[in-house]
Amino acid sequence: MSVATEQTEYQQPEQFDFFVASLVPDLPLKDQRESMERPFFSLAKRKRLKPIDYTSPAGVYVRVTADAEYGMATIWDADVLIWAASQIQHLKRQGINDLPRTLKFQAYDLLKVIGRPTGGRNYHLLREALGRLQATTIATNIRSGRRNRHRQFSWIDSWDDFVDPRTRKSKGMSITLSDWFYEGVVMKGGLLSIDPAYFRITGGRERWLYRVARKHAGGAGEEGFAISFPVLYEKSGSEGSYRRFKYEMLALVQRDAMPGYELVLEIAGGEPSLLMTRRDGAIPRDSRAPPTRGRTQAVAGELPLFPATRLDGDMIDRFRSLYPAWDVHGIQAEFDAWIAKAPAKRRPQDYQKAFLGFAKTFIERRSRS
Repeated sequence: MSVATEQTEYQQPEQFDFFVASLVPDLPLKDQRESMERPFFSLAKRKRLKPIDYTSPAGVYVRVTADAEYGMATIWDADVLIWAASQIQHLKRQGINDLPRTLKFQAYDLLKVIGRPTGGRNYHLLREALGRLQATTIATNIRSGRRNRHRQFSWIDSWDDFVDPRTRKSKGMSITLSDWFYEGVVMKGGLLSIDPAYFRITGGRERWLYRVARKHAGGAGEEGFAISFPVLYEKSGSEGSYRRFKYEMLALVQRDAMPGYELVLEIAGGEPSLLMTRRDGAIPRDSRAPPTRGRTQAVAGELPLFPATRLDGDMIDRFRSLYPAWDVHGIQAEFDAWIAKAPAKRRPQDYQKAFLGFAKTFIERRSRS
């Protein structure tokens, strides 16, 4: 990482030449296909240092290691890569042949595209995200040509923040994408369109699951795409236990709030599967109970299901003001899983108030451990 604090460009501002000069209205959003279904990112906002190790049955290998100072790049940091892929595709459609690996931009424009506020704190958070994207190291044999060979890279090679020495305010930024990511963006079929509503998904697991659904179910037709919970668990790179992961997936099925895709639990003996189908022409259903296919008794005793309850906006805002480093929907999944272990005794009369009490105890215990 390099941060330019006394650049001559800001004694002569016109020298800072932008590839992306201004905000593009309604920029078509694109995600890099190969990064959507593998565990490349931490799904939690808290600092992750534990590596991700994933090998598919076909031998596809991904290892992600974090820097001790910065931690691992998160699924929210990946918004910057979506922005970069979208900008390069926009330039390509304009007929520009020499597509840049280095993008120069105003932080305000980037934040607007990815649906973030543009206050001073968010510029600081953007710099932290860029630090993690550069410091995180990925090794993989995807696109290497041979299963026994891997390439190692970071998401971005470098970044700069050009700061006015008089006002100490950013006058412009730049990022240089890694060869691996850039090659994946410009290659034929390397990008998939995503819904702008993706940026409004607050939970890390929900964001990851949307990308999996878009990758697998986006072109799967009316029948959709089914994937077993154990395979999903491996693809997630989750730090938690498989049992906890199942509870969280059930909570997402109950809420069924994913933009563009319907989630259906399939049970036919053994471990459950998740069926993901596009919502085009979907028949409305009762959102109070999780949709299932097959024998619900197979998991009903092990994982009691109960009507999904949404946190209201005031509670979400209050939680985030009290615990800004924690994922509100991740804590809600923990709360719902705790209720599900003994629903007759634990189901609260006031869900919002009980959630906040649970969150306080849960976070205090995790912070001490």
